[in-house]
Amino acid sequence: MAANKYAGFLERFIARVLDFNIITLSLASLFFLFTGNFSLEWRSGWTWEVFYLVYLIMVPVLWSGYVIGKRICKIKLQRTNDEHVNFTNTFMREVVGFHVIGILTLGISLIVSVFMIIFREDKRAIHDIVGGTYVRRAYW
Repeated sequence: MAANKYAGFLERFIARVLDFNIITLSLASLFFLFTGNFSLEWRSGWTWEVFYLVYLIMVPVLWSGYVIGKRICKIKLQRTNDEHVNFTNTFMREVVGFHVIGILTLGISLIVSVFMIIFREDKRAIHDIVGGTYVRRAYW
């Protein structure tokens, strides 16, 4: 795999921030339309965490490796064999590799993952390795 096809830390970070903010503001706007009250307090509970996790698991499967933020940044999630991701890949990546290992290591794995993305040639973090995935630049 060519080194320039891997998405770096900054691209991935910007995509994650965009994704989080776009989803949050969209849901807050819908909440406002139905209730007349604009509030982001609903984000502080488990409902938001579960919704966002389901989004991160299901949307890449249905949208060929993209979520909204990745699509804007022109990067996508791909299996290591260059096929489209499936439910098992995204579940292992997000639930086990990102959340469970992150909680068990008290966040240390997330810091290690940042350095892995910066310094590894294939730019894969712990959650990418667990999920059998990598994030690549998408040229469409």
